[in-house]
Amino acid sequence: QVQLVESGGGLVQAGGSLRLSCAASGSIFSLNFMGWYRQAPGKQRELVAVMASGGNTNYADALKGRFTISRDNTKNTVYLQMDSLKPEDTATYICNAVHRGNSYWGQGTQVTVSS
Repeated sequence: QVQLVESGGGLVQAGGSLRLSCAASGSIFSLNFMGWYRQAPGKQRELVAVMASGGNTNYADALKGRFTISRDNTKNTVYLQMDSLKPEDTATYICNAVHRGNSYWGQGTQVTVSS
C-alpha cells in the first residue's frame, strides 16, 4: 500500500504562486510515476503534470510554462510549482502515484485563486 499526503494548497490572488507537495509513504522502494491531477466543481478530473522516476515529464498543454513539476526520489515526494495563477486554476489538486502497476490517489488539496 502507498499513502499520499498533499500539502500547500490555499487561497491566492490571481497572478500569485503556490507550491504543492505530495509525500508518499508505505511499502515502496520506488514509484514509477508521480504527478498531479485536478478537479474543479462539475468538471472531470484532468491531468496537470506527471513525472517518471527517470525525470521525464508530461504536462497538460494549457499549463506548460506556468506550472513546473519536480520530484525528490530520495524522499518519495513530488512538488508542483504553480505560477501566474488564474481564477480558472481553482480546483482540488490531487496527487497520484503509480507503483508496481497500481495507481494510488491522495485526498487532494484545495487551491482557490481569487480575481
